[in-house]
Amino acid sequence: MRAATWFLIALSLTIGIEGVATQVTQAVQLRDGTVYFVQPPSLVSATTTYKGVNVWGATYYFTISLPENAGEPLQRVTITQREGAENIRYDLDNTRAFVGTSARKGSQLTLGAVTRTRETRTVSVNFDPPVTPGQTVTIALRPVKNPSFSGVYLLGVTAFPVGEKSHGQFLGFGRFQFYGNERNWFF
Repeated sequence: MRAATWFLIALSLTIGIEGVATQVTQAVQLRDGTVYFVQPPSLVSATTTYKGVNVWGATYYFTISLPENAGEPLQRVTITQREGAENIRYDLDNTRAFVGTSARKGSQLTLGAVTRTRETRTVSVNFDPPVTPGQTVTIALRPVKNPSFSGVYLLGVTAFPVGEKSHGQFLGFGRFQFYGNERNWFF
């Protein structure tokens, strides 16, 4: 075959492979089986419906964007209280998740187990089925009530891809400021 023919074959294969490579993103998996996101999710926002201490009926919203090129679906999110004068207790049975943001709620997502580890102050939210890449999702976590003590409470958010042995990607902190009623401090 002539050199020009080989060149055209090689060019066609290269273009074909590049076309496939841009459409299919593989997860990163180490030899030991640990799975990583190719492009990790991001914490878009963390908000609460009520900022007063001791308020019942609040909801804490954690909005996460899973990019199209994440490489793996989102299996689990952990929310760990890192700072705050009081351990926040949650009504885990009322945890919800949906596509979209707290202001623009989309379809509800099905959750698997929602658990709490008291020693580490961590809540784990499992998606069943996992969230596919290219979506923005919001977790609605319900405290039993807001903390009794005013101040800043930091809640660290970590996302895990699908896999028996998946590496969690820390996304950042949700920062909640709770305010007290100063009139009651003296009574």
